[in-house]
Amino acid sequence: MNNNIELLAPVGTMESLHAAIQNGANAVYLGGKLFNARQYASNFDYDELKEAVNYAHLRNVKVYITANILVDDSEMEDVIDYIKFLYEIDIDGIIVQDLGLAKTIRDFFPDLEVHGSTQMTINNLQGAEFVHDMGLTRVVIAREVPIDEIKYIHKNTPIELEAFIHGALCVSYSGQCLMSSMIGGRSGNRGKCAQPCRMPSSIVDKDGNLIKDWNKKHILSTRDLNTLEEIQEIVESGIISLKIEGRMKRPEYVATVVKNYRKALDEGVLSSEDKKDVEQIFNRGFTKGLMFGDFGRNFSSMERPDNRGILVGKVTKADKYKVYVLLNEDVDAGDGLEFESANGEYKGMIAPFNGKKGTTMNLEKPGFILKDSLVYKTSSVNLLEQAKLSYKFENIKRPINMEININIGMKPKLILMYRENLITIEGENEVEISQKVPLTEDKIREQLSKLGDSIYILDNLNINLDEKAYLPVSSLNSLRREAIEKLDKILKNSHKRNPIDRQIYNKKKKAFFSYKKLDKEIDNKISVKVSNIEQFNQLDLDKLDRVYLGFYDKLDKAIFKAKSHNKEIYFWTDKILYRKDLDNISKIIEPIKEEIDGVSVSNLGTLKYIKDRFDLKIHGDIGLNIFNSFTLNYLKEKGLKSTTFSPELTLNQIRKIAEHSDAFTEAIVYGYLPVMVTKHCPMSLVKGCKDDKSCKNCNFSKGYGIKDRMNVTFYMDRKDGYSNIYNSVPLLVIDSLKQIYNSGVSMARLDFTIEEKGIKEIQSNFYDYANNNIDEREAKEFLDRFKENKSITNGHYFRGVM
Repeated sequence: MNNNIELLAPVGTMESLHAAIQNGANAVYLGGKLFNARQYASNFDYDELKEAVNYAHLRNVKVYITANILVDDSEMEDVIDYIKFLYEIDIDGIIVQDLGLAKTIRDFFPDLEVHGSTQMTINNLQGAEFVHDMGLTRVVIAREVPIDEIKYIHKNTPIELEAFIHGALCVSYSGQCLMSSMIGGRSGNRGKCAQPCRMPSSIVDKDGNLIKDWNKKHILSTRDLNTLEEIQEIVESGIISLKIEGRMKRPEYVATVVKNYRKALDEGVLSSEDKKDVEQIFNRGFTKGLMFGDFGRNFSSMERPDNRGILVGKVTKADKYKVYVLLNEDVDAGDGLEFESANGEYKGMIAPFNGKKGTTMNLEKPGFILKDSLVYKTSSVNLLEQAKLSYKFENIKRPINMEININIGMKPKLILMYRENLITIEGENEVEISQKVPLTEDKIREQLSKLGDSIYILDNLNINLDEKAYLPVSSLNSLRREAIEKLDKILKNSHKRNPIDRQIYNKKKKAFFSYKKLDKEIDNKISVKVSNIEQFNQLDLDKLDRVYLGFYDKLDKAIFKAKSHNKEIYFWTDKILYRKDLDNISKIIEPIKEEIDGVSVSNLGTLKYIKDRFDLKIHGDIGLNIFNSFTLNYLKEKGLKSTTFSPELTLNQIRKIAEHSDAFTEAIVYGYLPVMVTKHCPMSLVKGCKDDKSCKNCNFSKGYGIKDRMNVTFYMDRKDGYSNIYNSVPLLVIDSLKQIYNSGVSMARLDFTIEEKGIKEIQSNFYDYANNNIDEREAKEFLDRFKENKSITNGHYFRGVM
């Protein structure tokens, strides 16, 4: 295997750090108490972060810190102070999602490696090129990118590629999920995801009728990723960092998974027992992932969202009090066992005694268990004990060389050599002539070899000793200790960074974060986005300022009609576009480029692709996650003429951004917001589609929805190889429209996605109220009429996100 390949392990606690490093991780990633996408992990305080970096660097392991959330304007200064601390404790890199934060880090700490998080949704070559151009050294590629596309990206850009190879999967493209945010205000983009995708749900048709046999399944719950069998192809694809997911997992999980991927990388083969250990430690069922084409039922964990363990037996008999289990695997006292009950639930118990493969265990009945029920081992005491032992003691030893000169009348001198490091320590007192027992080479070797539980082992020792020389043993020990301490200090500061001058730093920070408050003129413009020609035909083209056309069929007719009304026309593009999709978009734009004003993009790769090929205005949509003025100003600098704010912002946050930027901005004021975009097709579970291709040829998902455990339905559609899942109720804030404009928004947008009727009425009322053609009372009357038929949401304009 390639020696440059990095095995990157998740670390949520100090014990997990030890587990990862002692089992062969080349690098670890972890978070502080703030500003990272796993706020429910234990995480590290400042002292623990410093201790973690020291521990890792002494063992030649890199440490990457996660700051992979969206940051608002009020937080940016605190985040930069935090990163200054991280820089000074010598971290190896910082993982970020927020473009504005990434740019600010590059400005303040130009020699600190910045890695683009998977939350950036980099899924194509142009996206990788975009972040490389802004100074990032590595990008975590989206989990959904096929292996051939990864090879193409690697071949055509110098940026380092990192990819997930094991662990839990998000069903949505990372960075594009608003489900948790919209349901309960706990945002995945802010590190507080409540994982509603793991909850049971049902599939219904457009009338709300339940699809037979699809009640209370885990429709959006994915299996766990496992690529042990594909590791060679992953390495050959150009991925340089192999990332294991699991910062919230226990240390024994980290130890077991890292150990086996280390073995797979080093030896190229694993035994069946090794593979079984990985399955035993935790699994929701395994998939090799979308990277390798798993799809539908091979990708989904629809029966249950939690750990399955491994199958160990079957109930051969069940009476009133007992169950009799024929074992196909050994069971040890203390193992966790789980039975599938007659009503489909799972009942757990701890094995009270040992059971051997091929024998029958007679156990107390844990519930309503029937004959032929399957029995699983969900935890193994032996495996957990082995895992703990793997990191209880120091497994890493660095060979060092020493030379010592002990000459009468001179101070003793110890020279320690490790790699390119040469350390010389001189004793305080001169060497004397022995009056009784002279020093021997054996005694010197014994004392200098006493390296205890440290990471060093004495490899070669050269002794220059005068005959009859005397030196106290305590002096030898002192020389050894001082040399080791100096070497430790050098290795801990592997980047040889000096502390940042506080006065210079504060001066720069004051200049950087000083703003001249901008007063923006209120435009009161209205834009409308439509998803098909039928919606477009319902529009009153005299009551809008800009139209986004989000469809291909009969596009020329729509453009001609909008042009005849002298309206601004933007071609709208999806959040997820791969190489072939971008090329197809190019073919669509080419013949209409003289007729349209611009293109709306929702992905960094699309932004770069359009900018490099067309002389058109570019609008940045919600997929870019514009959450602060730093991101907004950077994207304006990169050529965007207008942008849509993240729907997770409050009006107060928008107001703050508008004070710091004169960019032309837009906010969505009506629409069923997309809460997920997935490569997974929920309807493929029903239809049994085996791959993405067969799913593309199926219109089965049109008009269907996912009903959650609260009986709320999220309707969905599918096109071009991905699914959009929309919020259960529309955002509708006509009563707050003036407040939204007054916060500094230039244009209010109406999004039509799954609507089939009522479009013209909604559009007219918003436009008329924005332009003072109707008053507040009439706008409120429209709102009340709308609410008679359906519920609405105010989104996050007033409540914000956690």
